[in-house]
Parts: sequence; C-alpha cells; structure tokens
Amino acid sequence: MVFESRSVEDTYAFAAETAARLGGGEIILLGGGLGAGKTTFTKGLALALGVKREVVSPTFTLVREYEGERLKLYHFDLYRITCEEELEELGLDEYFAPDAVTVIEWNKPGVKLPGKIFRIDIERKEGDKRVFTLEEE
Repeated sequence: MVFESRSVEDTYAFAAETAARLGGGEIILLGGGLGAGKTTFTKGLALALGVKREVVSPTFTLVREYEGERLKLYHFDLYRITCEEELEELGLDEYFAPDAVTVIEWNKPGVKLPGKIFRIDIERKEGDKRVFTLEEE
C-alpha cells in the first residue's frame, strides 16, 4: 500500500487508518532518513490509539511508553544501538505484548521480532510531501 501525504494532517490520517487495523501485539517498523516523518507518524498513531500525553522522539531515552485508551504504545529509537548486546540490555523483547503496539524507528537487521509486522518506509519529497509505503509481513 502506498500513501502520499502533503501535510501533517495527511500523515495523521494515514496513521489513524493504520491504527484501525491494529488489535494488539503488532510491531511497526519505521524506515526513512532524518526528518522523514517517523515521529510525526507515531504522534498520529498515538492520537488514534487514544494516548493523551504528548509523544516525543525517544532518540536519547531509546524507549517511551504511552497508555492509550485502546492499546499501549511502546516507541523505540534504535539509531544509537550498535550491537546485539545493547539490544539485550535494553530488553526489547519485554515490550512485545498482546495489549500493546510497538513502534521501532531505525530497526537493526537480525533482530528477531515476534508477531505481525507492519513495515513502513517513508520517503521525503519536496516541501511537506511524504510517500509512505506499507507492507505487512
């Protein structure tokens, strides 16, 4: 599925559409360069899940946890992770839960992920335009 966004509102609409497909236990892998819109997508997803707190990038904390009305949301940024040992220390596998959705920015190859995977690649175009490509595994 390919979705074209021309604004933050469009991105939120796509995130809400994605959220409607979630029942818990899913993992969303977000790919795209710096400034592509990964955190903006996650903010829209959080709104659709009924998260009341402000969603911010987990770049320096590695993970942020949010309680939604429908599902919990775990938001990871693995950009600074350099090896499997760091992932083990982080306890990534403890966040895969049937009552939650786990969003991972900058996923690392070789990480074993349980459950249904949504892979979303975001390509930044001119201005505010973004192209989202969603694949379900």
